[in-house]
Amino acid sequence: MSRTALLGATLLLAGCAATVAPPPPSTLQVPTAWRTAVEGQGSGEVAREWWQSFGDPALTALVTKALQNNGDLRVARARVQQYRALVGVAAAGQQANVSVDTAPTRARQLAWNGVPYVTNIYQAEFQASYEVDMWGRLAALTDAATATWQSEQANADAAALSIAATVASGYLNLRGLDAQLALTEATLKLREQSRDLAQKQFDVGYSSRLEYLQAQAEYQTTAETIPQLKRQIFEQENALSILTGGNPGPIERGIELEALQAPVVPAGLPSELLRRRPDIARAEYNLVAINANLQATRDQLLPSFKLTAVGGVQNLKWHDLLNAPTALWHLTGAVAAPVFEGDRIQHQTDAIAAQRDQTIYAYESAVRSAFAETDNSLGAIVRLREQAIQNDARRATAAETLRIAHNRYRNGYASYLEELDAQRTLFTADVGRLQLKTRILTASVDLYRAMGGGWSAAAK
Repeated sequence: MSRTALLGATLLLAGCAATVAPPPPSTLQVPTAWRTAVEGQGSGEVAREWWQSFGDPALTALVTKALQNNGDLRVARARVQQYRALVGVAAAGQQANVSVDTAPTRARQLAWNGVPYVTNIYQAEFQASYEVDMWGRLAALTDAATATWQSEQANADAAALSIAATVASGYLNLRGLDAQLALTEATLKLREQSRDLAQKQFDVGYSSRLEYLQAQAEYQTTAETIPQLKRQIFEQENALSILTGGNPGPIERGIELEALQAPVVPAGLPSELLRRRPDIARAEYNLVAINANLQATRDQLLPSFKLTAVGGVQNLKWHDLLNAPTALWHLTGAVAAPVFEGDRIQHQTDAIAAQRDQTIYAYESAVRSAFAETDNSLGAIVRLREQAIQNDARRATAAETLRIAHNRYRNGYASYLEELDAQRTLFTADVGRLQLKTRILTASVDLYRAMGGGWSAAAK
């Protein structure tokens, strides 16, 4: 076959590559600003170790321990190493393959005259093969493996961010339960004093037995709350212990809930969020990987060019093999391309193109979810702060109401029911205040998680 004919056949086959449907048009629109404006925002930078912003050494130590020992995170990091090795496997396909084979043979045969004789053949051979990546198919497979590895790295980073946020929220909830337990135990002492006072007044005939029983019931109701809180604390400690890679056990405390302050709300635009979240980066890498796989699958119909060189030495005697061997070699150049496979490659290409479209949709959904999570976290901080202001006013009113009711009851101007109702109102306001404080702190954690927790694609 002439060079012109060979070139023409090659170009003809090149035109037979599988066709790829175009990707769907993007429907993603990036908002220009968040729906909720938060006063007192800081700079646009988010500290990578953002949990230190709470200023609690115990919290910092707990998160650090979890990032080192958490079982799920260790699995994610091991997967990163697995896919990093697979990049090398894919890249090896672009290199020459060389193998060596030695095959000494001893055979007993019959001569033409029927006399048996023994022959020895000593042989050593090497083979080298190399595929010329004319269409970039092998390079595309390497690109796909690289993007998949980067996707797993971003996934491990997302797991680390999630674990850090879960541990921080768990610790803050634990401090909130501690504060509620301390409040309930202090309230129980007040309920005991009220019960003792009601009993004394009943004993001297100053009040009815009904008021004494009401005081006793309120004491018992408060006492019942304490075991419930202790159970919740116990379970929260065990959950944090497991998250940090340990066995169930107690958790070291740091700063009291009242002294903990939510860090400054980080600033930033929605467009910046696309570079801040590892889950969005993972979706991007998945899209890169699927496009590279699509190219490699499409190019299977194109001809492949492979060079093979085989060389070796052979002799009938071991001494002559080492000193005067007979050299043998051959060089082969092969061109191969599929002619008819029942549209298998086209169907494979269509399937991967559909996967590409799914990946595009998944990327857009991930971005929209990131926008919603960040906006929700900003809105939660603003509304919780407003609610805390109202709670402070309600508590002040409840405290003054209790003071007046207590004085009226001691001086005989009102029944114990007024004081009892005022005690309940103040206790409810105090519990609500502690819960709001905890929720504001955990809302800050949610915001840091939503904003990527200091992760950036540029730093990877």
